[in-house]
Amino acid sequence: MREYQLHWAAYHIQKAKQCGNEGGYFRTLTWQDRLRIANYLNSIAYNYPENNPPKMDKTAFSYRAR
Repeated sequence: MREYQLHWAAYHIQKAKQCGNEGGYFRTLTWQDRLRIANYLNSIAYNYPENNPPKMDKTAFSYRAR
């Protein structure tokens, strides 16, 4: 899934009226494809293997009965 990459030169500052419909492409995708892309971008942002996200550290939370 390496075809989804962000390029630093592809973006620039502009006013809201000058913006195009950037989200139009992603609205044409199925929800499964959008979820796959979000998983890939999260794996890049948080530096973990794409199909092996880290487990939640459950020791940080406590539970007590009332």
